[in-house]
Amino acid sequence: MAETLQFTSKPASLRGVLRSDVPMARHVSWRAGGSADRVYVPADLPDFAAFLRATPRGEPVLVVGLGSNLLVRDGGFRGTVVLLHAVLSSVSLVPSANAGAHVDDAPVDVCFEAGVACPKVARFAAMHGLEGAEFLAGIPGTMGGALAMNAGCYGAQTWERVMRATMVTRDGALVERMPDAFDLGYRHVALAPAATTAKAGTNATTPATISTPPVLGEDEWFVGATMRLDAGDGARSRARIKAFLSRRIATQPLQQPNAGSVFRNPPGDHAARLIESCGLKGMAVGGAEVSARHANFIVNRGGATASDIEALIVAVRERVRADTGIELVPEVRIVGERQ
Repeated sequence: MAETLQFTSKPASLRGVLRSDVPMARHVSWRAGGSADRVYVPADLPDFAAFLRATPRGEPVLVVGLGSNLLVRDGGFRGTVVLLHAVLSSVSLVPSANAGAHVDDAPVDVCFEAGVACPKVARFAAMHGLEGAEFLAGIPGTMGGALAMNAGCYGAQTWERVMRATMVTRDGALVERMPDAFDLGYRHVALAPAATTAKAGTNATTPATISTPPVLGEDEWFVGATMRLDAGDGARSRARIKAFLSRRIATQPLQQPNAGSVFRNPPGDHAARLIESCGLKGMAVGGAEVSARHANFIVNRGGATASDIEALIVAVRERVRADTGIELVPEVRIVGERQ
């Protein structure tokens, strides 16, 4: 087991809640996995930034929203998990000349924080007569997670609409980055090698120049962004959301703990089709099972361990590779120690 520095106690200046030895099964949608050494729930964004400044540089930090794309191995996470859902949870129209007034069908900017659930942004946009965010209703995570992986469904992706993103650095500085600062792709987001400078936010406490390219999830985390949507018909937007949700209910195993799509779709094909073609629906390891309703979902049918789930992911990849020659790439993030 790797030795790490430890954030052993909460400095008096911090206003959030620090807990030790927290079972992460409570905080991931698979409802399985080991414990985190520490979990911190910040009071707000300034408190989150202050927490990062106070945390030893060698302490691993994992930022989690709804935990809908995450598996923590049974040995647990040796570090500190920061929970942002229901903390960074605001969404609003950006104060500007065209915000809130749909004159001449001008686009409207919507600003959201990283802990906001994706469906909430979809509903907020529809309520304000905006179109283009309906697909977010089908993503069972937070906007921070959607930004971090370019989440998408129903033919749309998050970064197609993002105008700018706000990050917090390991030193607690707030920086603003434009889309061209990122290497963006299908279910892929990374800071581009050239992204070594950034516009410092008003709460920045360190210089904006960064000596080496930062790494998402280690040196910087998303705390918010601005998305540009189209002025349109709120009723039409709500109808699309309803249709997307009906389709999701009809095709996905929502009654069982799951983490959404397990694998990325390979170019020109669908992971679910490949898995089903190999006869893997219903394949199980312990309490983990390939869903009979949607082959690209692995469900916890009761009592599944993280080891069960990870072993099933490996088994599915190996079988699809052997039968089709196609290497499926996991979409879910797996962290922590094996038991």
